[in-house]
Amino acid sequence: MSTIPQIPMPAHVQAESMLARKFGKETVNYFSSSPLNRLSFLRSEHPFLSAALKHPTTRFVLLNNLAPLTKSPSELYYAHYEEVRNLVPEDIFDQSEEDIIKNYDSRKPHPLLIFLGLDESRTEGALNWKIYNGTPYFALDVTPKGSDEQQENAKGVIGAMEAKGLSFYQSRVVMTFSADEAAIYAQSRALADWNTRNTFCGTCGNRTLSVNSGTKRACPPTDAARLVEGKPTEGPACNTRTTISNLSFPRTDPTIIVAVISTDAKRILLGRSKRFPPCWYSTLAGFIEPAESVEDAVRREVWEEAGVTLSRVVIHSSQPWPYPANLMIGAIAQVSDPAHEKINLEHDPELEDARWFEIHEVEEALRVGVSPLGEKPGPDYKEGGLRLPPPTAIANQLIRAAISGEFLTGDKTSKM
Repeated sequence: MSTIPQIPMPAHVQAESMLARKFGKETVNYFSSSPLNRLSFLRSEHPFLSAALKHPTTRFVLLNNLAPLTKSPSELYYAHYEEVRNLVPEDIFDQSEEDIIKNYDSRKPHPLLIFLGLDESRTEGALNWKIYNGTPYFALDVTPKGSDEQQENAKGVIGAMEAKGLSFYQSRVVMTFSADEAAIYAQSRALADWNTRNTFCGTCGNRTLSVNSGTKRACPPTDAARLVEGKPTEGPACNTRTTISNLSFPRTDPTIIVAVISTDAKRILLGRSKRFPPCWYSTLAGFIEPAESVEDAVRREVWEEAGVTLSRVVIHSSQPWPYPANLMIGAIAQVSDPAHEKINLEHDPELEDARWFEIHEVEEALRVGVSPLGEKPGPDYKEGGLRLPPPTAIANQLIRAAISGEFLTGDKTSKM
């Protein structure tokens, strides 16, 4: 069984404050609490990006069809600029963003390069820019695509990396990195995936261009490549270019996930889908719909999937989930009437089973039966016992909070 990665523990979690005393310590989930300062306001400042690109401390996370380049399944490999120079020309940020859009030519290579931020804890020999000091991080898509030349350059980078004994880690869900690297990878993957899915304008169908350091996409009004076809460089009119919001922005899909407590607080509701291994259960989850509050979505999803009617819903914590771009909003909820606890799976056939588990059974499963999907539980697990998600999953954190009662009781004597 692999070692469970470290859960994020940023300084603010340990800090004493009035809110912490009243509501308890904040729960920080895997994929969150990145060590990078994103400095989003510098994403259009090309002199800064140009300096960051070629700085000797700069690190690049490389993705091939969204698979990260790694030294091992538990450690990312960070490339240097010299290793990716053939894909990212030195002058990529010499023009302003406005001029890049104005002079757009779809025949020319446009690497998908994403500025992730500065690690301000790494200051030795680091980049200094105005009042900011740290090690720059970028993500770069090295998937072979585009022109023959682009594909050959990408294959060259991939081959050089594999010759060093590195590999692109292929896994449906990667949860084996350290806490810091998991957050960096999650940001890289989510933005690379969004860019890849939005290479054409949803309004006019023309190619879009990645701008703002990979965090926005523009629909250029002109394309020099059209001249080859005997057409004017200006393309057909597009509504995205006639309004203030003339850009496409990354999407995040909000999703609820909830640990449900029985009326007497002695049991917890868990469900399982068909893809889960035997005896493996988790908390219930689902997408938030338009014009629906988080609390309403929790109540709706639990009723639809398990037939259970909830009363109070309390938001607990959240987890970014880059598969492809979800924000898991975790909650703890309770049933107020035993009559509302009856399970009914006939509404939505999503779940194979749902059950109320006694607290002692859940506690035992947390002790010996946790594991990622596809992996075996610990050596003390007894066949047929309840199995649960690992601590890197927000489901595990919600279950722990629900059965401990600490989150629900708290210190109510604090004065606001």
